[in-house]
Amino acid sequence: MRRTASLVLLGLAAFFTALSPLMRWYAFPRLAKIPPSQYQDMVLEARPATLLDYGTMKARQVPKVTIVQTLKGDVAEADRVRRSTGRDVVVWDALSYVAGPDGKMVSEIPERYVFDAHSQEPVHAAGEMVDGDPVRRAGIEYKWPFLTEKRDYAYFDAQTRTSAPIHFKGTRTFHGLAVYYFEQTIPWTKVPLPKKMPVKGLTPQAVEKTGTTRWYSTTRMFWVDPVTGAPVNGEEIHKEELRGGRLLPGGGKVTAFAGHVRMRADYVDATVALVSSQRTLVLLLTAYLPWGFLALGVALLAAGLLLEARGRRPGTVPAPPAGGVVSGGP
Repeated sequence: MRRTASLVLLGLAAFFTALSPLMRWYAFPRLAKIPPSQYQDMVLEARPATLLDYGTMKARQVPKVTIVQTLKGDVAEADRVRRSTGRDVVVWDALSYVAGPDGKMVSEIPERYVFDAHSQEPVHAAGEMVDGDPVRRAGIEYKWPFLTEKRDYAYFDAQTRTSAPIHFKGTRTFHGLAVYYFEQTIPWTKVPLPKKMPVKGLTPQAVEKTGTTRWYSTTRMFWVDPVTGAPVNGEEIHKEELRGGRLLPGGGKVTAFAGHVRMRADYVDATVALVSSQRTLVLLLTAYLPWGFLALGVALLAAGLLLEARGRRPGTVPAPPAGGVVSGGP
């Protein structure tokens, strides 16, 4: 009976020890994924900001500019790309909508972003675009990979349609979470005019014919949870200018938009709460269960070996009766 119990313990020890790396290296890549139907929105504000008055073509200071960003998963398109590429992907239809203090549209830029559901690497497929222009992304956008590393990443900039390094700047504590801080600076670069202009009847083609061009520069900052790879806060010091051409008096330059863009406080709180709950699930697959199964396997192995050793211990010779046996003749 003791030998049977020891064999059972040794079998369980082998099972849980083998399960430990399987949870980390097999189950984790297959279970930790962005859902294809995910929808999220984010509101950011620049208070105060500088904005171009297209009526006078002069910059003026306004109390607030609001940027609403939405990400909507296209499940049907994700299935189509998966069938054609063999990869489990997410297709995000994103929209960045900028509104002035009166609520009227300043700019509106749609995107389609296709990426691997686990690694967040871009997957190139038909329909990948920014503001209707086909693009071929390199690097990440919006989200870092699960288990983010302390290193620089290539980050895609939708305005320039190019990727550039976003630099790891160290660890921070943000709302009680230990996060990684990243920063990227895009120098002044000539960029396309938005397809939707804030003045009715004004088109990018009409502006380009005047010789006026649009330039852009930004410093973007992200506080990223290293477990889930999700940013819990984001800011930009954003600047746009129109330069040259007949549209501007004297052919000089004018600020189209400038401001320090920050996430609205209520969205920061909601994001931190969501990420805090999701990071527990990732840690279960990458740390808690693998290390727990390994510790359980070692404990069962020790118990099984101890029980086996006790079962093999040689038996003791019984002691003679207290009085002994007296033999004698008749």
